Amino acid sequence: MRKITMVQYGCGKMSSYTIRYALEKGVKVIGAFDIDESKIGMDISELIGSEKKLNVKVQDAKEFEKFLQTHKVDVAIITTTSIFKENYPVYEICARNGVNAISTCEEAFYAQNSCPKLAKKLDKLAKENGCTICGSGYQDVFWGNLISVIGGATAKIVKIKGKSSYNVEDYGISLARVHGAGLTKEQFKKEISDPENISDEELKKKINAGEFSPCYMWNVNGWLASKLGLHVTKQTQKSVPQIAEKEIHSTTLNMTIAKGQCTGLSAVVTTETKEGITIESECIGKVYGPDDYDCNDWTIEGEPTTRVVIERPSTAELTCASVVNRIVEVLCADPGYTTTEQMPENIYKAFDLNKYVEEVDICDDHACCDHEHGECHCHHE
Repeated sequence: MRKITMVQYGCGKMSSYTIRYALEKGVKVIGAFDIDESKIGMDISELIGSEKKLNVKVQDAKEFEKFLQTHKVDVAIITTTSIFKENYPVYEICARNGVNAISTCEEAFYAQNSCPKLAKKLDKLAKENGCTICGSGYQDVFWGNLISVIGGATAKIVKIKGKSSYNVEDYGISLARVHGAGLTKEQFKKEISDPENISDEELKKKINAGEFSPCYMWNVNGWLASKLGLHVTKQTQKSVPQIAEKEIHSTTLNMTIAKGQCTGLSAVVTTETKEGITIESECIGKVYGPDDYDCNDWTIEGEPTTRVVIERPSTAELTCASVVNRIVEVLCADPGYTTTEQMPENIYKAFDLNKYVEEVDICDDHACCDHEHGECHCHHE
């Protein structure tokens, strides 16, 4: 039985988990890539804190496509930025070379409602080359499938209301900057708040032009609506700065945030649907002080009303475990930019991941297809 082969693109904080988790699940990691010159040449054992050399060195990101063209790669895990269009060149390389890919990019979770032109372009390219591209992570389980499953125990839903918080220190400098950490109030207003203060018509134009900057819940609400079969009639977002009450140091930004400066933001997205169900979700991402901690708090209002609260989730680890566990579904998904609400729920994989695909070929055209015998296992009911 051939092992699933994987490459890691982006060798920052998150890769220390994704690489280790993949190795522990029997996946063969054959390549790693980054733009950071200080990482290039480093054995991936250093990334995961292992004393045993793994003889896979981080390569310059410029070599990524050449590597995919000369090696059999089943899946790429991409842990870079939070913005879909910033990651698009990497997705395009994967799609062009028929390599399945999973990204922790939050917008990639459901970019259809924030960057539709690029999402459609990527979908077409991936379908042409028989591979699947998607976004996954913490939101896949805790903001997505958890909510839809609870909905399955509800007779009537009136409103879905969620709130989640996380420490931007855990996810690297790109995410911290997107949240406005380290900005003054004036800078936050100019760079984040003011661009959101536009009419519905202007918003549609920005989205269609690929110029819209969604907060994480924007894509989550779209994912939930799609998963539940709801039709969105209106969606808005509002970002509010989180202000430091006293001086706080950010190791990720390598700076001390002064009292009165921004530690991050709270973003609220409200979605109205044709079916009368409202989805209101809030994410709070900031540089934590000593008394702050992660919390995930969701309520489904209706008959009956149900609330689920998860305190102190290990968000970074949960993000990376979700991505690695998703490898199996991605290998068996429909080709295209196939977002995870179209896949089975992300469940714990108790065995070596290779075991889940051993009954079918991991073939050159698409994983989980036995083309020699005319069988395709890519489609789910």
